[in-house]
Amino acid sequence: MPTIEVDGKTYEVDEEGYLQDWQQWHEGIAEFMAKQDGITLGEEHWEIIRFLRNYFEKYQIAPMIKILTKEVAKSLGKEKGNTKYLYELFPAGPAKQACRYAGLPKPTGCV
Repeated sequence: MPTIEVDGKTYEVDEEGYLQDWQQWHEGIAEFMAKQDGITLGEEHWEIIRFLRNYFEKYQIAPMIKILTKEVAKSLGKEKGNTKYLYELFPAGPAKQACRYAGLPKPTGCV
């Protein structure tokens, strides 16, 4: 099984880089993954990452993009709950890339 090392500790990830145990996640893991993708996480990123973690804790599922945009719009406003805004933050796919940074499983419907 592949692993990543963050702050001297090793974490198991799947073949696509998703953390195997979402409860081991900490912000340093998100920073590490984003850096690998050439992204510096700003407050806008963290807002979505925290939203995803809260959503997952409540529903035990990572939302696909259609549900993500709808739920973000309800929670954070329509200016943030749209695909254009989310793709600007997470160009490799808002649901897919943001969930990976958040330490969550790959969302259903993502190929």
